[in-house]
Amino acid sequence: MEENKKTLLFLFLAISFTLSTTTTTHTFQFQTQTLSINSLPNAPTLPSPESEELLSIPESDPQPLSLQLHHVDALSNNKTPQQLFHLRLQRDAARVESFTLAAALNQSHRSGSGFSSSIVSGLSQGSGEYFTRIGVGTPAKYVFMVLDTGSDVVWLQCAPCRKCYSQQDPIFDPTKSRTFAGIPCGAPLCRRLDSSGCNNKNKVCQYQVSYGDGSFTFGDFSTETLTFRKTRVTRVAFGCGHDNEGLFVGADGLLGLGRGRLSFPVQTGRRFNQKFSYCLVDRSASAKPSSIVFGDSAVSRTARFTPLLKNPKLDTFYYLELLGISVGGAPVRGVSASLFKLDPAGNGGVIIDSGTSVTRLTRPAYIALRDAFRVGASHLKRAPEFSLFDTCFDLSGLTEVKVPTVVLHFRDSDVSLPATNYLIPVDNSGSFCFAFAGTMSGLSIIGNIQQQGFRVVYDLAGSRVGFAPRGCV
Repeated sequence: MEENKKTLLFLFLAISFTLSTTTTTHTFQFQTQTLSINSLPNAPTLPSPESEELLSIPESDPQPLSLQLHHVDALSNNKTPQQLFHLRLQRDAARVESFTLAAALNQSHRSGSGFSSSIVSGLSQGSGEYFTRIGVGTPAKYVFMVLDTGSDVVWLQCAPCRKCYSQQDPIFDPTKSRTFAGIPCGAPLCRRLDSSGCNNKNKVCQYQVSYGDGSFTFGDFSTETLTFRKTRVTRVAFGCGHDNEGLFVGADGLLGLGRGRLSFPVQTGRRFNQKFSYCLVDRSASAKPSSIVFGDSAVSRTARFTPLLKNPKLDTFYYLELLGISVGGAPVRGVSASLFKLDPAGNGGVIIDSGTSVTRLTRPAYIALRDAFRVGASHLKRAPEFSLFDTCFDLSGLTEVKVPTVVLHFRDSDVSLPATNYLIPVDNSGSFCFAFAGTMSGLSIIGNIQQQGFRVVYDLAGSRVGFAPRGCV
């Protein structure tokens, strides 16, 4: 009798173990999150020229250097939300084409193959997506400057203009600044330029920055004092552009935030320890301002970091190591680290960029990601394709829906995207599209839609980039 009890107990435990392991092996909880339905945002209000100056803090104030960022849509007057969105996609296409060309040629982005001031361009779209207000010269004249992680040279339209495009503020006049100084032709700063020349009349260094579509800025390479909310930064090398055509209609110039030797973070390395961070808000869901911080305070305590990779041919871009992508909690088959590899010749790779909106993935990776998302979102009503988006949904009449989670797996850092960072409104009729796109180029780009809500930390001194969720508070 005792033997029978032992046998029955053994059988019971064996069956229980088998059921337990079977359940553990085959149970997979598909992960979703809630997307709140919002319409396309209206055009933001252009800040008044005095608004950021009124926010200024004393130089002695121990607070970090922090500035509000404004979306470039604020520079487009009398445009509907749909028109603004179409313009954004047009800017995006031009920017991606420019990056792809630079990568294909294995030359520094924005550099020209020769020194010329007579390039003609037909494109007059803004390249960067965000701008801020910065004081230039002494006394400081406040101007709107686009911030751009995809370029290095700081430049501004200057009087006298041989050719200047329309901007919000008066053209900067260097003769009225006590701190303006031209850089001599043979100076080390002049030799750092990818494309430089010399004005034989006054022996002042000349610069030219050419863009992928043929747009350009040309003028005297100089040094000047920049003022950020009363924090003065002296002797910043910048291009004083007397002949400009193309990309930055509306804004007065550009603050280059790339990795190259002439970018603002590298030039001011001692002052701000080559650290900055920004947080870009989703304008369709938040009224909070976007912001940028320079210095040690830019490094968020909650940021998870991934190492920066070095491209021997392109020192401007921020290259990251993307290992894979998950949808609904499961790794996407067909998306492997080999698709995003930066090879020794400088081809391929993944860059992160503040001025590109929609993330571009090399086509095999995009197709695998898209197909996995379509399977996970099969309960949603499909809608026609829209522009570059081939996966769209009709969410009209709904206030919220469940969507598959999407996680980007970087080396040492997993970035779990909020739903609004990959399913976005494309009209005011309830059409939403999957905000990724494929590219035939080997270069993949992490755009600013996917960066929304994160404090993105650029630590050039530590050669790393970090992501802190909910970083705009």
